[in-house]
Amino acid sequence: MKKKLAIICADTFQKKLVNKAKEMGIETHCFSWDKEGYTQCKGIADYFHSISILEKEQILLKCREIKIDGVTSVNNVHAIPTVAYVAENMRLPGNRYEDMLIALHKFTMRKVFAEHGVKSPRFAMVYEEINLPEFQYPVIAKVIDDNCDAGIIKVEKEEDLQEAIREAYQLSVRKEVIIEEFIEGVEAGVDIISWNGEHHIVAIKEREVIINEEQCPQKIAEHYPFELPDHIQDKIVNETKKALNAINFKNGVSKAEFRITTSGEVYIIEINPRFSSHFVLKLHNGYDLLKGHIDVALGQFEKPIFTHKKYSGRYTCKENTGWLMQVIENKDNDPDIVEAVLYNDNKLQGGRKGYFIYQSKQRRRWNPEKK
Repeated sequence: MKKKLAIICADTFQKKLVNKAKEMGIETHCFSWDKEGYTQCKGIADYFHSISILEKEQILLKCREIKIDGVTSVNNVHAIPTVAYVAENMRLPGNRYEDMLIALHKFTMRKVFAEHGVKSPRFAMVYEEINLPEFQYPVIAKVIDDNCDAGIIKVEKEEDLQEAIREAYQLSVRKEVIIEEFIEGVEAGVDIISWNGEHHIVAIKEREVIINEEQCPQKIAEHYPFELPDHIQDKIVNETKKALNAINFKNGVSKAEFRITTSGEVYIIEINPRFSSHFVLKLHNGYDLLKGHIDVALGQFEKPIFTHKKYSGRYTCKENTGWLMQVIENKDNDPDIVEAVLYNDNKLQGGRKGYFIYQSKQRRRWNPEKK
């Protein structure tokens, strides 16, 4: 008998999840509001249930009726609490509902980090006005809302702080803004998959960031692997596991972001129960993170096995990264580029104009400022 998997949300991100589950011989049940723009998996999944992903009680009743064997979602922050709610109430592999609410709120997450000795930047919660005499500049003004890349502003001097707070405040749905100290250094990302509280580090990657004209840190690329000294990697691994334990994350995929100073100190910026690019990761070490995520939900997880080690990465093209547009347009002349896409309407892609993915035998960079 086929196992039954509930997938909360039916947006574009879930299509690969649905297809992977069907490839694994699993019966798929998608839950989503039946409105235009929310039903990309309708007709792909075996069953589509017209229930908003925010209606966690209704979804729970339907999942009990179906007798699902697992529940999951990828990269939709609004779906994560519902996934946890259903899993917790049906005693399926997952995380506690209350813990996921903490993990998805930048301020409460940092409070928990501080309580558990996780090394992260100093922070303070603000609304529209604040006086921070004890903070050293520069600082970062950041909206609390999940998945809001636009509301991150670097502030170099105190006289510019209030304007940055007001700008971030206008971008925040919750009308909440956090100020945190800016840690100078390179950025690293960590991909993790957890099973019953045991955290497996899948890879550590380099995050390539530029400061745009609006003084907002902007990630333009990620590269696997990030070849760091062993003692730095050990610090990152230890802080990652400490942070996951602090938010009581037990099961599923997550990612962490770090800043590494020139003196070798590591600071966790945040941890998030969401995916990185599983395709780029698979190009790097052969591990199928999407399959692993499904296996966790169904209670059939096996420890990750890495089949190879190559360099891989993804670049994102925006208005201020025109040199990347040239790479995409000339993709056929570069054998390392395995996928390249230009968007017809970049307004629908959050201002992104396209992207390309590479795999290579050596580190590749396309940023003219970093050779």
